[in-house]
Amino acid sequence: MKLAIVTAYPPSKVTLTEYGYHLVKHFRLQDEVTELVLLTDVTQSPKDLAFSGAGCPISVEECWNFNDYRNLFKVARTLRKVKPDAVLFNLQFLKFGDKKVPAALGLMLPFVSRSMGIPTISLLHNILEKVDLDNAGFTKNKWLQRIYNFIGSMLTRFVLASDVLAVTISKYKGILEEKYKVRNVAIIPHGSFETPPEPSYDLPEGPLQVMAFGKFGTYKKVEVLIEAVAAIRARTRLDIEIVIAGTDSPNTPGYLEGVAKRYAHIPQLRFTGYVAEEDVPRLFGESAVVIFPYTSTTGSSGVLHQAGSYGRAVALPDLGDLATLVREEGYQGEFFEPENVESLANAIQKILMDGAYRRSLGIQNYKAACSLPMSKIAELYLQYFKAIQMAKDTQQKLNLEEKPELEEILITR
Repeated sequence: MKLAIVTAYPPSKVTLTEYGYHLVKHFRLQDEVTELVLLTDVTQSPKDLAFSGAGCPISVEECWNFNDYRNLFKVARTLRKVKPDAVLFNLQFLKFGDKKVPAALGLMLPFVSRSMGIPTISLLHNILEKVDLDNAGFTKNKWLQRIYNFIGSMLTRFVLASDVLAVTISKYKGILEEKYKVRNVAIIPHGSFETPPEPSYDLPEGPLQVMAFGKFGTYKKVEVLIEAVAAIRARTRLDIEIVIAGTDSPNTPGYLEGVAKRYAHIPQLRFTGYVAEEDVPRLFGESAVVIFPYTSTTGSSGVLHQAGSYGRAVALPDLGDLATLVREEGYQGEFFEPENVESLANAIQKILMDGAYRRSLGIQNYKAACSLPMSKIAELYLQYFKAIQMAKDTQQKLNLEEKPELEEILITR
């Protein structure tokens, strides 16, 4: 199979870049994949393809840009040129831009791809029906929210035109099937990026690092974390360093710079900026606890899976998709009330003051991460591509009620 993957890819700063990297890392090792073609956004530096060990050939076609109105035509033209046997889209609603028109045009690509006769799977990390448009940085205007929801429903139908639409949370499948009366939605779990040898659950010498990781400013707000740690310092002798790892959300440029100025008086507050892939293991390995200072959720959490892979304890809000993900995939953490400084302070303090509890959370999260490695997720996508091709060869409609064997294993594990 010559597989094309449409995704942002390191060193890109566009959303889902890291997920695209790990998809490629594991697809290249699958026996059925003889060649990978990456249809990526344009970056000044070369793409990170320095994988160790054997694997299939990988080529890169830089054919789109964030907020480019021509992305639909550029990607379609590139698909015609490379002639893949199948294509996988790594998507969310702001994948191709934070401006409404280029974002919308990009989401029409699965429809175009399938219309070209290419077996097409779209992985949609969030669905508009579960996005808080206010917190996610779209708009606070209620009338505009109604308009965006209407447009979002139309765009969802374009994505549903894929042979298979993959979602990472079971609730999404039910919502889409009920609202759009479709039967081509599959649950394919997010998967864990890395499953390294079981980590040490001991912490390095020095201050206890409390870390948040991601793109901040919309529904990820770090003020509550900074103030929670300040509250813990005021009532304990714990030596804590606050680590804010990552960058601004595209919707909120300058957010972290503003936070740094506002809290310049807070000691041991470190902003790392963009974290390169090779620095991720050290970042998580040095953290005592990983915090999710979210006001809402927009899908499955790659950061939670990373925390599990490195055996870290987590503190997270008991809300929406994040709580569902924890229940479905076996992760454990200390929950707190969203945007509540005292509640978050209590959650962090409970983990930091009890080393045995911190270790137990890390051990359970590592076990949860190991149960769904990305290698299994790549195999599952290939099972679906085979099912699509078989249906085309026999001129039958693909029936997802007859699930591939691997999905049964994942769902009933």
